[in-house]
Amino acid sequence: MIEPDRRLDPRVVTLWRLSRLIRLMLFGLPFAAAIGFGLGTALSSTVGIILAGALLLWQLTMAILWPALQYRHFRYAVREHDLLVQSGVLYRRWSAIPHSRIQHVDTRQGPLERTVGLARLQLFTAAGVSADGSIPGLDADEAERLRDELSQRSAEDDGV
Repeated sequence: MIEPDRRLDPRVVTLWRLSRLIRLMLFGLPFAAAIGFGLGTALSSTVGIILAGALLLWQLTMAILWPALQYRHFRYAVREHDLLVQSGVLYRRWSAIPHSRIQHVDTRQGPLERTVGLARLQLFTAAGVSADGSIPGLDADEAERLRDELSQRSAEDDGV
């Protein structure tokens, strides 16, 4: 097996941390408050506060540490006949998408991605309507270059 050789842009760690911290503020804080209030009412306010604090501490730790682990374990390689993507921290996943199966390739940027200058590459095959492969955290110019390269390769590769 050929080892994937390209890595994501290091700024993706910041992007993933920001995303997780925003989710923590929007959903984690209210959830922890509800847990703390519910347990405080049912058991004691001290137990509720301790469990809510532990939950928030765990979520904050994961928001800060997990993105670096994700970055460390994500690689991709454009090979002669396919695109190989490796991802996963606890469970590793290797996906090979043959160039002949690629129908079209898109680049996408959300508001946070635009802020840090990154883009996501999405690959669509004949198998379905949703993206069958995705490479997050690419520099916007690199995402466009890779999109064009994969589109060109898929047009050239007739699957024979």
